[in-house]
Amino acid sequence: MSSPQSRSPHKYRYCSHVTALHHFDSASFCKFSDWLLSDPPETPPSPTKCVLASRNTVPSYPHFPPHQNLSKSSTPSPPPSSTTPPKTLYILDSSFNPPTLAHFQIATNALLHDPLPSNPPKRLILLLATQNADKAAKPAALEQRLCMMEIFARELLSKLPKLNKAEEEIGVDIALTKFPYFVEKAKCIGEDFEGAEQVHLIGYDTLTRLLDTKYYPPKHTLESVAGFLEKHRVLVTYRTDDQWGSRGEQDGFVREIGDGLLDEKGGRKEWVKEGRIVMVEGRKEGEAVISSTKVREAAKGGDREALKELVTEGVGEWIMEEGLYSSDE
Repeated sequence: MSSPQSRSPHKYRYCSHVTALHHFDSASFCKFSDWLLSDPPETPPSPTKCVLASRNTVPSYPHFPPHQNLSKSSTPSPPPSSTTPPKTLYILDSSFNPPTLAHFQIATNALLHDPLPSNPPKRLILLLATQNADKAAKPAALEQRLCMMEIFARELLSKLPKLNKAEEEIGVDIALTKFPYFVEKAKCIGEDFEGAEQVHLIGYDTLTRLLDTKYYPPKHTLESVAGFLEKHRVLVTYRTDDQWGSRGEQDGFVREIGDGLLDEKGGRKEWVKEGRIVMVEGRKEGEAVISSTKVREAAKGGDREALKELVTEGVGEWIMEEGLYSSDE
């Protein structure tokens, strides 16, 4: 693997390996944030792969007031019980503005109820793309999103043992990327987890963009997607609303891919026949819609009860304590 000095700052970087409860050192985090978003590229501030994490500290960035679950007095955690490289990586790529119970459901369903056999050990990567944040990280700044992701990851890990009947050891990592496309993200993640199968957790709307040739100039074919799906796969959550059609229509689109709909564009029937693209349950019929927009509206109105139905307890408390989303800015 190339040294940090020679690797592009546009590749993804780890922020925190939450399983071992490694946390940001405040000085390192500030340097990391400045370096990652710097343009032109600067020399990385760390001599070792730019992990920039400490086992003995938690976020103490000026924007992060102490949280009851994230205080400096927290007891340092022991190293992870297993150092075996993961064989299956689940990647949840989102703006996390903020993390919601919808993210929680997508992650737990994938980790515990993958429709296809998956090899342990497993890890979940919460991946935050900074492309939009480069221009204007609003309404929540990059640093604030990372802190919410850390709280979210801890809560996820605290609940997994109760849900995980197989008692498999599952880890969670937090990472950043400037790459906008799945193909590029997968390549970079693969550099650190060579040989691991990647399972990307996406919505139906993202699937349509993944398979839209306008995103792949100059040839405008799905050749690069074919390489991605040859090694990895996607679990696609239904998006049953007016914009994306009914569940039946979304199933129909995937079925047509299996019948050769995209072959002339470089697509493959095998993507469907071999389970590289699989539709999975999201919001059940009759359940309320959970969205980041609803969270921001509830936070702006100071509605703690509404937040309880939209985000995890720790994330909700932190949003209120910080006064996030309290204005339109």
